[in-house]
Amino acid sequence: KGTIHLFRKSQRSLVGKLTHEFRLVAADRRSWKILLFGAINLICIGFLLMWCSSTNSIALTAYTYLTIFDLFSLITCLISYWVMMKKPSPIYSFGFERFEVLAVFASTVLAQLGALFILKESAERFLEQPEIHTGRLLVGTFVALFFNLFTMLSIKNKPFAYVSEAASTSWLQEHVADLSRSICGIIPGLSSIFLPRMNPFVLIDIAGALALCITYMLIEINNYFAVDTASAIAIALMTFGTMYPMSVYSGKVLLQTTPPHVIGQLDKLLREVSTLDGVLEVRNEHFWTLGFGTLAGSVHVRIRRDANEQMVLAHVTNRLYTLVSTLTVQIFKDDWIRPTLSSVPIANNILNLSDHHVIPMPSLKAADNLNPVTSTPAKPSSPPPEFSFNTPGKNVSPVILLNTQTKPYGLGFNHGSAPYSSVLSQGLGIPGVGAAQGFRTGFANVPGRYGTNARGQPRP
Repeated sequence: KGTIHLFRKSQRSLVGKLTHEFRLVAADRRSWKILLFGAINLICIGFLLMWCSSTNSIALTAYTYLTIFDLFSLITCLISYWVMMKKPSPIYSFGFERFEVLAVFASTVLAQLGALFILKESAERFLEQPEIHTGRLLVGTFVALFFNLFTMLSIKNKPFAYVSEAASTSWLQEHVADLSRSICGIIPGLSSIFLPRMNPFVLIDIAGALALCITYMLIEINNYFAVDTASAIAIALMTFGTMYPMSVYSGKVLLQTTPPHVIGQLDKLLREVSTLDGVLEVRNEHFWTLGFGTLAGSVHVRIRRDANEQMVLAHVTNRLYTLVSTLTVQIFKDDWIRPTLSSVPIANNILNLSDHHVIPMPSLKAADNLNPVTSTPAKPSSPPPEFSFNTPGKNVSPVILLNTQTKPYGLGFNHGSAPYSSVLSQGLGIPGVGAAQGFRTGFANVPGRYGTNARGQPRP
């Protein structure tokens, strides 16, 4: 049996949370237009897929995937509206702007996966080319082209518009730009129509429709069915080449990297901050892209002891806020401890002498008056080593302890040439008994036989 918690809010399921957020977005009238285009997009995709099955054309299937990508772009636009409505929370302190970055990255990656699928199917069709029916091929092409252009030009998709301008150009854009310059060189009046950098989505829609038109004409004239597979490969390569730079750019944003086009401006601002009054050092700076067009950053500023923290913080924030909208500045004063003056050289890592205890070592003296009994006598004439680390027992004159008392026990048996029987007849020495004291190898006044005392008399 579980514990009953009174006045506890019921936990919503994932479907319930998604429904609540969808109602929040649907309450805005700006999203009604996007929802309407999304419904029309689903209907258009259904018809196109049926026509792809009836015509058996893989090139039309590849072009239909662009319509599916338009559906993903509409979902991304809805997420962008939802991000604008949401406010930062304790869990998401920087807001929800990275959700639209994730939506753009997912949409472009799915489009590339679709292109890879088309390439795989096209490789299989080269081995066995089926017959293509052109009854609805041209109709499907114009329906998809009209809807794609109408969606792209009618809906202002802020995330994809920013990515298409900020990301690097695709190979299709570069070739079209070269062709446009050549045409504008002959007819200068077309320079206003052929922009230096065309919209990549509009460009791929027009190029895909042109490839399908060529396919339709070649099949109708010569029944050349292999051109459908070639057109599918061309559309897949154009799709992959268009989406890849956008995936790279949005992926770098997700990895919190610094945008290359703002590195020079950031270096200039940091140099200006380092020259402000009271600022000693600027370190641990880190700047990254929070969302599309939004920079975040953090920096540590070390100032003088007599500087005003609030004044320096205001000046630093005023300089960096022109480029970094979400900024965290940590101000700390200079608290370096200067070591006390001493006549003795002090190591660099010692800051306080009171925390260290120095043990005085005995001075080195010659041992001339000593009578060492060791086999290696001391050499006072040899100089001390170059480095001395106060190691106990190192570079100190040996102390010789003279034994002036007898040990309480004998040192052992006689090591002479006595026979083995005489060794067994020896006894233990008694302290204080005998004529000689000190170090010895035998016992003096040992009784001749067992059971007699030192004087040779029998024991009682």
